[in-house]
Amino acid sequence: MMFEEVWVLIPLAPFLLGGFALWSRHKQKELQIMSQSNTEKAEQYAAQNQRLEQRVQVLERIITDKNHSLANAIEDLRDKPLN
Repeated sequence: MMFEEVWVLIPLAPFLLGGFALWSRHKQKELQIMSQSNTEKAEQYAAQNQRLEQRVQVLERIITDKNHSLANAIEDLRDKPLN
């Protein structure tokens, strides 16, 4: 009864498979683009994190170093470019 009309699907099979292949390629490209974007963002965050760590290290040296004048050290930091 229900399987008697399955023969109608046989001519449609190539179109369905072709559509699935197109959709699959599209999804693969989409995932590649997302992956590349995520990699770029991760690199940006890592670079920003490294700059912040360097600044914290400088501040730690200023705080713990008794031989430097705190005001001079702060002025030296202001003169440095932020990158």
